[in-house]
Amino acid sequence: MISREPTLERLALAQQVLIDPFGLDEAKLAGALALIGEHRIADADLYFQITRHEGWSLEEGIVKSGSFSIDQGVGVRAVAGEKTAFAYSDDISEASLLDAARTVRSIAAAGQSRRVKLARAPKIASSRALYSPTDPIATLDSAQKVALLEKVEQMARARDPRIVQVMAGIAAEYDVVLIARADGTRAADVRPLVRLSITVIAESNGRREVGTGGGGGRFGLGWFQDEQLTLYVDQAVNAALTNLESRPAPAGEMTVVLGPGWPGVLLHEAVGHGLEGDFNRKGSSTFAGRIGQRVAAKGVTVLDDGTLPDRRGSLNVDDEGCASQRNVLIEDGILRGYIQDAMNARLMGVKPTGNGRRESYAHVPMPRMTNTYMLAGERSREEIVASIRRGLYATNFGGGQVDITSGKFVFSASEAYWVENGKIQYPVKGATIIGNGPEALKRVSMIGNDLALDSGVGVCGKDGQSVPVGVGQPTLRIDGMTVGGTA
Repeated sequence: MISREPTLERLALAQQVLIDPFGLDEAKLAGALALIGEHRIADADLYFQITRHEGWSLEEGIVKSGSFSIDQGVGVRAVAGEKTAFAYSDDISEASLLDAARTVRSIAAAGQSRRVKLARAPKIASSRALYSPTDPIATLDSAQKVALLEKVEQMARARDPRIVQVMAGIAAEYDVVLIARADGTRAADVRPLVRLSITVIAESNGRREVGTGGGGGRFGLGWFQDEQLTLYVDQAVNAALTNLESRPAPAGEMTVVLGPGWPGVLLHEAVGHGLEGDFNRKGSSTFAGRIGQRVAAKGVTVLDDGTLPDRRGSLNVDDEGCASQRNVLIEDGILRGYIQDAMNARLMGVKPTGNGRRESYAHVPMPRMTNTYMLAGERSREEIVASIRRGLYATNFGGGQVDITSGKFVFSASEAYWVENGKIQYPVKGATIIGNGPEALKRVSMIGNDLALDSGVGVCGKDGQSVPVGVGQPTLRIDGMTVGGTA
């Protein structure tokens, strides 16, 4: 059997589901873009999308909910200077497409921007092949999906008699997008996404505590075999049982050690958002204008990498048709660059970095992270923990907040331990880590050799849009952090 290059395969599939059934063709796409280009614009694109989503949840051995939805439509955008005009419709048709094109072309006024050059023939965007174009919804039937959740519940209850309640859920999404740009670029992606989540409640001596676990990525539901389920169940149960033994967290300024993997969410929020191009172009980020300057301790190297196979935050192409990239943002403590979409890259005189992302066809793209993580160092986790005289060892995080302009952040630790003289003393509850992103990076004094990425659960929100992302880091020691506690 002869197969086509993956990019062409994805384009062919996207055309079959998003273009052909609605009486559209290449000439009509080019006509809509030409209509927009009658005014002076810098860029324009059409974004077609169809998304099928299915979810199941189980509680107390009973299926509590099941859902299935289909959403499809097209977004039409014109950009002139810093201004964006955008229209969208859930009706994919030539009439709706032309109506949206007429609406957005009114953005441009004479002299605002150059006239966009319309290509005579389409050109295929370069892209990657990071995941299989699988429809994850079809990888298990309904009975198998329910049986999977029942197995998770049984495994959790069997782990410890103190587990009194188990809630489990799975979600599967099949997303097909096609991008047509005014310069003739045509790109498509077929994006599977699955996630399994588990929440347990443990009870002992009248005290109840919660633990969570789960993960996923860009593959089918067959990924969730017994070995993987055991990891998720152990994560949730161990967290709940640990918190049953927790004491009030001490407060004050102290050494804080962050565990590997999901604690990288602090890096994502406190540093990653500040490195997005739009904030820096507008001068509202604390990192604005600091390319080439030291912004972190030596040894700190931070990447945003959309090219990791099967990862939740990865993309073959971003939502503007640019191939994903491995972008070095901070190298050995020196700021090297920002993450960019097409508009901010053009306005800042740099190249796009494959980070133009949008929640759906009904949203405009903007610079967004993919998988953001810090590279490993040379110290062992045991050595780093043993270096703490008095301080906090935080291995998991809940929610948090960050101010992009100042870099200040507040994060709550959902699993943490009090350490004295290099020895873990007891688990603590109610610890809140308070600091400033750039300052925290400068206070990194030890970097572990145990880089880990999260299990595949991250969702990032920005300007009302949510997209799947990944985070990660090795074990880190940060000196002089402020910890809010309950002791």
